Amino acid sequence: MFKLISEDISIVFERDPAARTRWEIITTYPGVHALLMHRLSHWLWRQRLYWLARFSSHFARWVTGIEIHPGASIGRRVFIDHGMGVVIGETAIIHDDCTLYHGVTLGGTSWNKGKRHPTLEQGVVIGAGAKVLGPITIGAGAKIGSNAVVVKDVPAGATAVGIPARILEDQDKHKQRDDMAEKIGFSAYAVSDNMNDPMTKAIHALLDHAARQDEKLQAMTEQLAKLGADVATDVEVGKAFDVNYLNKIVD
Repeated sequence: MFKLISEDISIVFERDPAARTRWEIITTYPGVHALLMHRLSHWLWRQRLYWLARFSSHFARWVTGIEIHPGASIGRRVFIDHGMGVVIGETAIIHDDCTLYHGVTLGGTSWNKGKRHPTLEQGVVIGAGAKVLGPITIGAGAKIGSNAVVVKDVPAGATAVGIPARILEDQDKHKQRDDMAEKIGFSAYAVSDNMNDPMTKAIHALLDHAARQDEKLQAMTEQLAKLGADVATDVEVGKAFDVNYLNKIVD
């Protein structure tokens, strides 16, 4: 128990540059206070002292503004930054090294008994105001953007943003689109995959299609070159077709 408490205090130095001394953390960090009180209330809950466990967690909520049900399971080196308005439900499971900012809700979507709250695997970061709802799993190292509403599983290492939350594509996909846009002479300026505009999605679909066609054309070129054919003209024709096709759609 004392080792857990020591880790709860020490981890603040790694994740909050404003922290200066251990005494400051012990006396002025409500997230740390909430976790320390939860360690006690959770122990009482496991001893089947349910009313006492609920009363201690209720007192912690009054003191810190952070509501953690005593039945929730919280691992080691978890950090709740600021913390005001955080709500963690009874069947929530938070693994080691997770970080929660203020206003986060780990809530349920059903009145049925059993598992009804989220599971956060190791190293998850949840931004301020985000709502993670239902018996879903947020994979290890995943990040949830501020004010996102997450109701489906999030893969390990992914980033989810928006209402309802959607998974951002990886950087390799964005780079591939940018390279294709530059190659065919098309400017994707001010076009972001984070936008829900139908034209934006159509342009991205065209860029993806052009990239696939370019890969196929390149493979065909290599095979024809091995047979001794002069394919430079064919490549230029294919590129011109891509440009004309995109310009026609955009216009």
